[in-house]
Parts: sequence; C-alpha cells; structure tokens
Amino acid sequence: MRTVIVGGGLVGLTAAASLGLTGHEVTVLERAPQVRAAGAGIGLWPNALREFDRIGVGAAVRALGREIDTWFHDAAGRRIRAAGFDAGDHRFLLVPRPALNGLLADAVGRDRIRLDAHATGYTEDGPEVVVHLADGSELRADLLIGADGVYSRVRAQLAPGSDAVPHAGHYAWRALVPARAERPEGTVLTVGADRTRGGYARVSDGQTMWMVNQFETGPLTGSKRDRALRRARNLAEAGWHDDLLRMIAETPEEAILENQIMFVPPPERWTSERVALIGDAAHGLSPHISAGGTLGIEDAGVLRALLADEPDTAKALARYEAARGARFEEVRAHADAVERAVDAEEFAERYAAFSHWMLTTAPAT
Repeated sequence: MRTVIVGGGLVGLTAAASLGLTGHEVTVLERAPQVRAAGAGIGLWPNALREFDRIGVGAAVRALGREIDTWFHDAAGRRIRAAGFDAGDHRFLLVPRPALNGLLADAVGRDRIRLDAHATGYTEDGPEVVVHLADGSELRADLLIGADGVYSRVRAQLAPGSDAVPHAGHYAWRALVPARAERPEGTVLTVGADRTRGGYARVSDGQTMWMVNQFETGPLTGSKRDRALRRARNLAEAGWHDDLLRMIAETPEEAILENQIMFVPPPERWTSERVALIGDAAHGLSPHISAGGTLGIEDAGVLRALLADEPDTAKALARYEAARGARFEEVRAHADAVERAVDAEEFAERYAAFSHWMLTTAPAT
C-alpha cells in the first residue's frame, strides 16, 4: 500500500516506521528543511514504549532517556503521592525530543522523508488519494495520514471548522539546560499559587529540562525569562526550588520556549475512505497531562493493527475512528479533572487516576 504521511514529527515518524513493517510503501512529507522537534523533552509511558519495541527501536529509545519516578510537591516542597496506586502508575521515561526524532527518522529511512515538502490539500479520486504540494507537484497514494499537528491542513479539509483554539490564558515555558548540581531525580511537578505548575527533571546524564506553566496568566510583560521566573516564584516558598529559579535565570533568552497552549476541539470526524488523522492533528490537548505523545503513538499502533487486519481500507479507518474517538472522550474527562485540581494533593490523586486508567485500558496492538 502506498501511504503518504503529512508531518515528520514524533507521531508521524512512528507511524511511518510502524506501517513500514507491515509492507506499506511510506513517504513522509515534512514542511521544515530538516527533521526537527518542537519542545524540549517528552514523557513516554509503557504503552508508547511497547510500540517502539515492535518497531525495533525500544532499547535505543530507553538508552536516550531516564526513568522518572513521579512525585508531586506543594510550593513548600512537601512530597506527595496518591495512595492506592501501583508504582507503575507513577513511572515514565523522559526523553529529549530532538534525539528521539533523529532516531525515528533513521528507523523510517531518511530517503523516505521529503523535507521542504508543504502539503496544501488532497483530492480523493476513487481508489486513490492525490496529495497536492505547494510547489505544484502531486503524489498519488492509497492512504493519506495527517500527522501535521494542531494546525493540521489535512484536518482543515477533512473536518472544516475544526481549527485549533487557544486554551485561554494558558502558557508554558520550558528549556533544556546543562545538568549541574540540582537533584538528579528532579522535582517532576510542583503545584503552586495562582494555578501555576512546574518543576525539572534530568532527561540524560548531561541535560536537565525545566518547565513552568500557568493557567489564567493575565498580561505578559518583560522578557521570556522574566515571565518564566515570575511564575516559577509561585512554586518556591522558603528556599524550595532555588535550583529551578537558578536554572531559569541562567537560561539564555533564545533557548527558552514560550507557548500559548492550543487545543483541538473534537472534530466531526477523524477519517474518510482514504484519509486518517493521528496525534495532535486529531486530538491536540493541553500538555498538562503529559501524555499527548504517548497517546499519539497509541494511534499509530492501533491504525497499523487495524489496517493489517482489515483488507478494506475504508472499513479499517472507520474502526480506527470509532475506537480512538471513544478513548479520547475518556482522556478529555481525565484532562479536565486534572486541570481543575486546586492543590498538590488533589492533583496527585487525579493524575494517578488518569495514568492508571490509561495504562490498564491501553489497546493491545
């Protein structure tokens, strides 16, 4: 099957490698001039790592990152974890995004990735789908997969009126910095005043990722560093989190990522007879549940399994949409509950409930 994937990020590359194992002739279209990663580090739960094991890169992915044993803190540094949950409900792998995307590009085969390739739309033409590119060229395929993120052009055509919208007042700041004397296990997440959350964790022996986010930020003034530091102080009482404050203060302005958080309202559909959405293109959520990448990798695994099981592509895509749509109704309910948590204890309880549900109900693909 000739398959075109629009988007060469984490989920698109995973889908390409996964489908390649089942005989698809895959072409990845990436708009950027190089394989790149938006963001600093990404948390991968066991349901994502199982798909990487199937692709054959699981060991290499684990070697890139560090296992995080999740604890939560209040702004005074008190360590908190919800009772009644297994240790596995609190453990994930934190991996630097740039290295992970490079590894996946190698697994796909760099010759199958077309860079500077801007897909502008498509036409479903009987048994084929024709992908239109900005340079006037076309690609004919049996299947088109939109893995092009929250601003997906594929979704815009498949489900008009499904544009990403701001998660009102929600901003995040983060960066990868050289590891120093901060605690190597990190602080994972602190829940502080004024709906602020953040912390830091080692992503490798030599790198630490810090992150701060705030809901209902109000006006943004000063530099990116100033804005991040102002929110980080909501997480630091009586000397707690001096390491976080130092890291932010020492991070070069150009190295700080600042993002207005966007999300994708549930689109009317995820598929047609020859087109499917995966990852953030289908269900971009606020990253406060720290599982968007993992759930997008789940999409890729479910899609691969259903296409291998069902020779009729349209039927396979309909089954994919039904399965993933139902799962994401539950994901959104958990995400809303986590967002509304008012303190560290409530956050720890609701987040553990989400991770336990996600892991125990993950599809066996």
